[in-house]
Amino acid sequence: MDCCDAPGLRPVDDAIEQMKSTISKLTETEQITISQGLDRILANDVHSGINVPPYNNSAMDGYAFRSADQNSSSTLTLVGQALAGHPFKGNCAPGECIRIMTGAPVPDELDTVVMQENTKVHDEKIEILKWPGAGNNIRLMGEDISQGQAVFKKGKRLSPADLGLLASLGIGEINVYRKLRVAVIATGDELAAPGEKLAEGNIFESNSVVVCAMLKRLNMEFMDFGIIPDQMDALTEAFKKADSWADVVVSSGGVSVGTADYTKDVLESLGTIGFWKLAIKPGKPFAFGELANSFFFGLPGNPVSATVTFHQLAIPMMRLMQGEIFEE
Repeated sequence: MDCCDAPGLRPVDDAIEQMKSTISKLTETEQITISQGLDRILANDVHSGINVPPYNNSAMDGYAFRSADQNSSSTLTLVGQALAGHPFKGNCAPGECIRIMTGAPVPDELDTVVMQENTKVHDEKIEILKWPGAGNNIRLMGEDISQGQAVFKKGKRLSPADLGLLASLGIGEINVYRKLRVAVIATGDELAAPGEKLAEGNIFESNSVVVCAMLKRLNMEFMDFGIIPDQMDALTEAFKKADSWADVVVSSGGVSVGTADYTKDVLESLGTIGFWKLAIKPGKPFAFGELANSFFFGLPGNPVSATVTFHQLAIPMMRLMQGEIFEE
């Protein structure tokens, strides 16, 4: 019989649905600047207050003119120029054109830009070697984003590109959910911290290093409570302190069936166990429950099992708790 077929093991899909129905989402929000926004979760929809582009502008270096003029002459009279940040201020009559650079505003009376490679300059006369179609080489006001358009939905995790888009819209501050607070506990008499001298029969503790690194990448707030020995009193005290601060307590080790595996007993004394042991390999001794103020994820002690269950089971639940909407 495969270990995942053993009686008493909860199917993973059932466990996920139970966790989803049990956890509660954060409601507290805060206003932050976009420079603080990487990997934060939006607490409301974001709409654009401007058109993008904010005005008709040239997509090429060339000459702007009226498309109707291409039927009357092969040359146009140059009467001025428009640069990015320096619009043309004069009047451009029929048969006339202006020199225009990429990104510069196109005057309202002009509707087409010919790229400079398709022209020849003769003093103030511009010969058109190849006429473009009407409206060519102009980026129209609002064609990328229109004023009032929703650009991001509530629950969006913000990437570097997302922050750039917000900046391009002139948005300097955003409303986000506060960071999820996660307490991290490693249990086991056999564990030694990296950098310490390794005693006979001990191993270096690595689960908390992996867990904290993954939390940091998700931009969640976390506190490492260190290595707690296999003692009921010490474990109970650590879990009480963690529960008083955290939204989520993550422990590794102590959830199996060994004589010194006390985490399950501590959880039962301080809260409730939703389930313990799943039909998953690696990772069978995974526990989920509730403490007085927080939710609890008990990872197996084996580093591979701990990493797999934390990534596949705990992290998706914590992302949901923080208000994120994502594809699982």
